[in-house]
Amino acid sequence: MNKIFEEAHIGPLTLRNRTIRSAAFESMCPGHKPSQMLYDYHTGVAKGGVGMTTVAYAAVTESGLSFDRQLFMRPEIVPDLRHLTDGIHEAGAAAGIQLGHCGNMSHKEICGCIPVGACTGFNLYSPTLVRGLRVEEMAPMARKFGAAVNLAREAGFDSVEIHCGHGYLIDQFLNPYFNHRHDQYGGSLENRMRFMTMCIEEVMKAAKDDMAVICKMNMRDGRKNGISLEEHSIPIARRLQELGVHAIVLSGGLVSCTPMYVMRGEMPIQTLTHYMDKAWLKHSVRLCGKLMIPTVNYQEAFFLEDALKFREAMPDMKFIYVGGLVAGDKINEVLGHGFEAVQMARSLLNEPDFVNKLKEDPHYRCGCKHSNYCIGRMYTLEMACHQHLKEELPKNIVKEIARIEKEQNA
Repeated sequence: MNKIFEEAHIGPLTLRNRTIRSAAFESMCPGHKPSQMLYDYHTGVAKGGVGMTTVAYAAVTESGLSFDRQLFMRPEIVPDLRHLTDGIHEAGAAAGIQLGHCGNMSHKEICGCIPVGACTGFNLYSPTLVRGLRVEEMAPMARKFGAAVNLAREAGFDSVEIHCGHGYLIDQFLNPYFNHRHDQYGGSLENRMRFMTMCIEEVMKAAKDDMAVICKMNMRDGRKNGISLEEHSIPIARRLQELGVHAIVLSGGLVSCTPMYVMRGEMPIQTLTHYMDKAWLKHSVRLCGKLMIPTVNYQEAFFLEDALKFREAMPDMKFIYVGGLVAGDKINEVLGHGFEAVQMARSLLNEPDFVNKLKEDPHYRCGCKHSNYCIGRMYTLEMACHQHLKEELPKNIVKEIARIEKEQNA
């Protein structure tokens, strides 16, 4: 049975089908505001048949920015966001926006201040000194999440997705790898969930009864000494359910030290460094990139085995599956396990009309070949698939793409 085109129900929101464009960072917001490119991309995906398209990773405050082409929520961008959501709605899809704070994964040059996180220290990946949030800063920061939800409603969004994973601020409190505090926000898991609880309470208060609330969280980090499934992530999911969130996206990995656990495959170092504008960073990544960004083999539905453990442990919770979906057969298999919806990113970057093609052929497989060129490019320029570029790529990048695609599809 083709389950893809059944309606999905997430809190007060009904989607026309069970597909969602996941909140993969587009890098299409120079000046931290929506661009025509962002509008064209998301309305294109909406016209392509998706149930909901999610605008990626909008910071709830300027200190939460990790990229210079990233949104942060403020009143002056609401009219441009409303233009975007109007276009998405006209194409028949719902509009979602992911809200978060990057924590220590930033630099003063980007976020305008010394980056803040769960603890004071040094972030090797920026690199920069960071400071831990003070106790008196917790409640005001949590209220920023609620204020961002109110702005999202004003901008016409139907849903918010709160980022509680991938090593960003909320996860930095949840995660024993990052959180070494000795106050009421550190130590036991109950204490480490305290900041997340404050943030989600503010979100649910702002969302009222007319906005869907989704949370993205880690099942595992892909490294030792971090989030584990049975000890940490299932109890965290249960807390989110108690707080009233409408659905949970089950993900994994840390953007700092295990990014390919999130995205899978090999990071294309030649591509990544080609677009970098800082010479010292370019040379450092060329020398150490393979060690800093280890490859994690790609396979279809790579998070499914872990996600099914949540499905079994929490039968009354709505879960959204993400990770490695490029073909109709596998999507239907995943939905058959009881997930409310599926999220996809690279499939819809490669073919914005992928969902419409699944209507014509339930067995259709998109043309993504998993070179990860789009990921290497997005850290500096907009995310784009190499198969659709008008520009001619340098020979070393063409060679790298061919090698990775050959290995991934062997």
